[in-house]
Amino acid sequence: MPGPSGAADGGKLEQREDLTAETDSFLKQAEDLLASSPTNLPEALTLLASIEKRLRMGNDTPNLVRVCEASVQHCHDAKDEERLIVTLNNLTTRRSQKSKAIGAMVAKAIAWVLISGDGKGYIPIAVETEEQKEILTKLVVALRDITDGKLFLEAERARLTRALAIIKEQEGDIPGAADILQEVHVETYGSLSKREKIEFILEQMRLTLGKKDFVRAAIVGNKINRKALHEEGMEAEKIKFFSLMAEYHRHEKDALELAKDYHAIYLTSTVQAVEEQWFEALRATVLFLTLSPYSSDQVDLLNRIKADSNLEKLEACSNAITLLLTKEIASYPIMHQDEMETWNAFREGGDDLAMHWKKTFHTRIIQHNIRVVACYYKRIHGKRLSLLLGLTPAEVEKEVAGMVSNGDVYAKIDRPSDIFRFKQEKSPETILSSFAQDVSTLLNLVETTSHLIQKENMVQ
Repeated sequence: MPGPSGAADGGKLEQREDLTAETDSFLKQAEDLLASSPTNLPEALTLLASIEKRLRMGNDTPNLVRVCEASVQHCHDAKDEERLIVTLNNLTTRRSQKSKAIGAMVAKAIAWVLISGDGKGYIPIAVETEEQKEILTKLVVALRDITDGKLFLEAERARLTRALAIIKEQEGDIPGAADILQEVHVETYGSLSKREKIEFILEQMRLTLGKKDFVRAAIVGNKINRKALHEEGMEAEKIKFFSLMAEYHRHEKDALELAKDYHAIYLTSTVQAVEEQWFEALRATVLFLTLSPYSSDQVDLLNRIKADSNLEKLEACSNAITLLLTKEIASYPIMHQDEMETWNAFREGGDDLAMHWKKTFHTRIIQHNIRVVACYYKRIHGKRLSLLLGLTPAEVEKEVAGMVSNGDVYAKIDRPSDIFRFKQEKSPETILSSFAQDVSTLLNLVETTSHLIQKENMVQ
């Protein structure tokens, strides 16, 4: 006979009894009891419980699954949801209960609370009354508790968690829905497909952003592998991810990352196929590139967009790209700026954020002009620089000092003489070292040339 753990004595394989005949008899008796009167449900469940124990101890798993499924089915048919939950808890927590039996009961019960098929097996079924909703919630919670810690039910637990989060969100409890989803670290689940994992994490991001927890949203976003989003068939998930990241970066007022987010959306094949969609994405990309601080990433993205044939269809964007890549003084406001400030990407986030972008617009043009001046002038009078930039001397000094602090330009300000120096003067030691290096290079070239001439003479 099997030991307490279900294993046979001496480490031998478990012995299995075939109790099919007895199982058929007990199932028939339970059905007859319920057919005579639905109030006989407790007696039918007691009858099935007696054979369930024999099947479990006898390792007759196929018949055990039949009895367990019949027990929960009878409770559901009788519409006794309270007894259904109790029966599920009792059967799944029995000593040495078989994983196949637990899995079968959970699978059967999930079909009563979630919509199946079409890859949306996490959506709760529709209910009409508050009482039905309460029963549905209790059953979802009970099934989540049953699946907790069971590796063979990872996928089911993830779907039930999403369903419970949806129920909470429908009740208006977004923080509660976000907290429920955060309990599940779906990225560690091996039984879920790549798409299901990404969808789950995207839902975590959406709800976390919904409760304004931007720090956690960024952490959750880093769990998604960017390479997976660029795979074929993942276009919808890619667009949703970068749209959520744009919401986060808009809160952080990070214009360059916003430009990257919208550019990733623009490059999606499904967006490229619809003119209205790529039109909006490309406009937003150029807008936030214009608002981005000068950097190698910004210049690289500017040049890539400049080579895009679609840019010719957007005059405002084309002019903005040309302005940023041309080393010429630009006037403020720039051409088409009024139009750009009416775009959805500029207005999204409220009036306060729009005002911030408007101020940033001016700042970026000033910084562009200072870099242009630094390219062409070794030194310049402050009065002349103020005239070129269209700013007061105090504003000029403030902007130049800020760019020097950020490492964008080199500058020295001689206030008594009102002179700005943009070229670093070399010390005598530096000049001498450079001269010595040039002489050394010249001597090496002479020696190499002499060697080649001698080699050619020897060949002849």
